[in-house]
Amino acid sequence: MFYDAVKKLVQYGIDTGLTPRTERIYTTNRILFLFKEENYEDTPYTLSNISLEDILKQLLDEAVQRRLIEDTFACRDSFASKLMDCLLPRPAQIQQKFWHIYQHSPAAATKYYYNLSQNSNYIQRSRIKLDQKWSVETQYGSLDITINLSKPEKDPKAIAAAGKKLPSSYPKCLLCPENEGYAGRSYYPARDNLRIIPLTLNQEEWAFQYSPYVYYNEHCIVFSQKHLPMKIDTSTFEKLFAFVRMFPHYFLGSNAELPIVGGSILSHEHFQGGNYTFAMAKAPITFSFTVPGYEEVQAGIVKWPLSVIRLCSTKTKKLIALATHILEKWRCYSDEKAGIFAVTDGILHNTITPIARKNGNLYELDLVLRNNITTEKYPYGVFHPHTDLHHIKKENIGLIEVMGLAVLPGRLKTEMDLLKEAILNQSNIYNNPVIAKHAAWAWQFLPLYQNITDSNITYILQQEIGKVFCRALEDAGVYKHTPQGKKAFLRFIDALR
Repeated sequence: MFYDAVKKLVQYGIDTGLTPRTERIYTTNRILFLFKEENYEDTPYTLSNISLEDILKQLLDEAVQRRLIEDTFACRDSFASKLMDCLLPRPAQIQQKFWHIYQHSPAAATKYYYNLSQNSNYIQRSRIKLDQKWSVETQYGSLDITINLSKPEKDPKAIAAAGKKLPSSYPKCLLCPENEGYAGRSYYPARDNLRIIPLTLNQEEWAFQYSPYVYYNEHCIVFSQKHLPMKIDTSTFEKLFAFVRMFPHYFLGSNAELPIVGGSILSHEHFQGGNYTFAMAKAPITFSFTVPGYEEVQAGIVKWPLSVIRLCSTKTKKLIALATHILEKWRCYSDEKAGIFAVTDGILHNTITPIARKNGNLYELDLVLRNNITTEKYPYGVFHPHTDLHHIKKENIGLIEVMGLAVLPGRLKTEMDLLKEAILNQSNIYNNPVIAKHAAWAWQFLPLYQNITDSNITYILQQEIGKVFCRALEDAGVYKHTPQGKKAFLRFIDALR
């Protein structure tokens, strides 16, 4: 059985193009070394319908039985990445092939690299299939909702083991290029099967890879090869468009660099992008304007729950210049009537979440105005999902969610299953401590539905969760969709002129 599993894994590598057929013996020997196996019989065989998930499970069970690894999620994941690394080419070979394909088609190059990242099991398709996904129609368009079940939860055994070891500074974080091929350690994931593509953006050394927990098609991460903190300035806009010019079928955006509105790793400068059109990109302009000195750039306010200015031009240089002007104005802009304060107690609060793309012959840049001020009434942030929504969404509204895709915590799957049962059985929701936090919300929407059954309750809950996410985005908007909010937004537009 062990020999058969080894043969199947090697054949999988050959079938997917990860492993040259001429390297069958070499690859087999690398796998045998991992298992400390000194015997092997390579008999003739015919293989079909190979399931990578099944092969890895069998080999990981074998590794546990041989006491090569502990039977924990983290140890099994680490060993699986080492098995997959046996099938993969060296990084330079992948980079060379990527750029060779790129000369003919940037889209074909990213498709090759994306498929490789999936076939290498760096992107674990079997886990991503577990994510629950649906869409909800709103006044702003169709929002995408996901309950994230693919990202592994923290392993208590790994946490305990990590606590007994001295802290390591290598790699400094999960976004550093030193993760490529890194074997992992307690409470730090192995990256043996990671391959990255180096890039030059605005004369700086950057790189890109795909997210192991892809939330949308070709979800990529573009990161500096230096461990430097996040920042938003003119160079940010220049790098975003440098990438979009290289890969015009991709969008690229940056999280803000401030806590609360950052929503991501703030210690390492990086962007996120991919081959996907979010609802925000489809949203129309509700008010167009021109800024003197930048007449070549079309500007307008976007119909979106957050406060978004869209800039469009055939010339990125002028577009970047106007974006810089808007950023500089926003940094120091306060409007007491709208509850916007640029600085309190010497702490800066205003920043921007920028997203760049190409739309036909035009380059577009969406600038989402952000503010991270907190008060006694709103300790998590004035422009953050308010506490009445925390039973569904408490986490920061980061780049992906800004654009209209909710990434909701995995706990909701269990909680919604229990809530369904309570509603159908007409049980008191408060009696179950796991779902009691959802009771007030449920009592608000249940009267809106005359007939709730086993066949429609999932749909009802999905729609109501989508409405909560929409409200969370509205909470994060610095200018509300009210007459007063629209007037306040126009006051800032006037300040740009």
